Amino acid sequence: MEHGSEAIFLEVVLLLGGGIIAGTLFKRMGLGTVLGYLAAGIAMGPVFRLIGEGEELLAIGELGVVFLLFIIGLELKLDRLWAMRRQIFGIGLAQVMVSGLVLAAVAAYPVGLDISTALVVGFGLALSSTAFGMQLLDEAGETNTHHGQAAFSVLLFQDLAVVPLLAIIPFLGPFGGEAEIEPGQIALSVAAVAALILAGRFLLNPLFRLMASAGAREVMLGAALFVVLGSAMLMAAAGFSMAMGAFIAGVFLADSSYRHELEANIEPFRGLLLGLFFIGVGLSIDLAVIREFWMIILFTAPALMVVKAGLLYGLCRLFGEGHDLSIKVATLLAQAGEFGFVLFSAAAANQIFSAETSSILIAIVSLSMVLTPLATYLGRLMVQPAREEELEEDFEGAGSEVLLVGFSRFGQIVAQVLLSSGIDVTILDSSVDRIRTAERFGFRIYFGSGVRKDVLEAAGIRRASLVAVCTNKRETTDRVVDLIRHEFPNVRLYVRSYDRSHALSLRARGVDYEIRETVESALSFGGATINALGVEEELAERIVEDVRHRDTARLKLQEAEGVYAGSDMVTSRVVTPEPLVKPKPGLHAVEKMPDGEDTGAVIEDNAPKRRRRGLLFAGRRTPPNKVNRR
Repeated sequence: MEHGSEAIFLEVVLLLGGGIIAGTLFKRMGLGTVLGYLAAGIAMGPVFRLIGEGEELLAIGELGVVFLLFIIGLELKLDRLWAMRRQIFGIGLAQVMVSGLVLAAVAAYPVGLDISTALVVGFGLALSSTAFGMQLLDEAGETNTHHGQAAFSVLLFQDLAVVPLLAIIPFLGPFGGEAEIEPGQIALSVAAVAALILAGRFLLNPLFRLMASAGAREVMLGAALFVVLGSAMLMAAAGFSMAMGAFIAGVFLADSSYRHELEANIEPFRGLLLGLFFIGVGLSIDLAVIREFWMIILFTAPALMVVKAGLLYGLCRLFGEGHDLSIKVATLLAQAGEFGFVLFSAAAANQIFSAETSSILIAIVSLSMVLTPLATYLGRLMVQPAREEELEEDFEGAGSEVLLVGFSRFGQIVAQVLLSSGIDVTILDSSVDRIRTAERFGFRIYFGSGVRKDVLEAAGIRRASLVAVCTNKRETTDRVVDLIRHEFPNVRLYVRSYDRSHALSLRARGVDYEIRETVESALSFGGATINALGVEEELAERIVEDVRHRDTARLKLQEAEGVYAGSDMVTSRVVTPEPLVKPKPGLHAVEKMPDGEDTGAVIEDNAPKRRRRGLLFAGRRTPPNKVNRR
């Protein structure tokens, strides 16, 4: 017993270690964690034989797909799902039927399989991998993009199609004539779906409200797992896929106020179990079958992906989608999927074809999964680079006292202050989306780039007494400042800086005023925080003002002597920020520069004053060789 337990724990440690190493390595290489998990499974199973067969691991790992579909359901409200019906029952239905029949025809005639076998093979290979497709979309942050929603619609219909495909397999076997449709099973399926819909609509929200009032986090975690696994098992008992049950439960909880709590509880299990699923796929690959039929497998897997991608591309275009979306969906879903494992295993059990044929098909499916990241990479190369929509440059009526370049969130607040004071502002931005959004709020913004001299002139820079550069990228800001300083040297420049080093570089360029984009908000945030922790408001304001004053003094010294001020001299000439402790009335320390000049910063404290390398400070020692870099 102990020996068996040790072996199980060793396998768990190997799975975790292999997944961590391979996932991290492949992610850093830009290949994605999915391929890393597959590689880990192949290495630990067929290659080095550190872990046994992967069928049991696949069974556990399939719960990752179940959790994935639940989380997807949480993101889809019923009205949004209804809005996607065209893609689900249009492209999704067409993809399954057309791809299944085409692949079945290829299996029946050129390959020579009988009709029953060809149908199982064709429709089994027509189903793409929900786990792979959604994982790749999630890693790329493209789940909610247009092509991500189209791909999800196809995958969702494929999950629905598994139910009838599994149902007809007994009728295709050699003893299929003896199989009968049981009315009791049909009634059970209908009752299970109705029960899940009613529970999701009327029971789940009150149940979670009751448990949330108890305040026990582990109870909410257990409830989340219960809902997902319970709904999955209910649908499985009714003859549907477990993933579909979890998805339906997620959809009915999408409007719940506990949606984010559920997602946060399920997410770690989803990621871990999906990783186990992909490792299980790698473990399940039979190298003996691959060695014997490697030429067939090596040819069939890429050929299958080319055929499926071509059909998917054509169907997407037929349903009115653009070239770029069609390419992305086609290359993302060109592989065969995990439901192929289920169909082929069921077909072998019903003696539709041999176990050897099932192993070959599973190897083809696995290889197509391995090739998926490469296919999506090639698909990106075939897509036109995203180009921003352009508007016609029209500067009629431009020309004000202030020219504001850049209308992102920072520029919007600046513009409100200026306009509220009655100052005329000409606003310039190169983002079509921001311009159209701003127009709905009554702002008049001119389209154009601040890095072009002709645009600045057309916007009235020669009539402006001040230019406010509020662009949100450091490189763009530098280009605008350099252009204005070179071509319009007399205009006053007020600039938004990115960080401390950027502020120093702007001062070196001769701007009239700069401010780091986060400094004042951070100071206000800090002041509000210590005030909430019991520091009186007046004292909190004095602390914030002291920090602001000392920061300005350090910035002036760095402006004069460089960001590493005095680094080539004695260490006592390095400017260092002293720790700020809670001030007390009566005692204070004065910050002094190495030459003895008082910066004006006063720190009140009840701690003893100590002198270190020419810096009078209160509190613990700050190492003198550290330079403040922000």
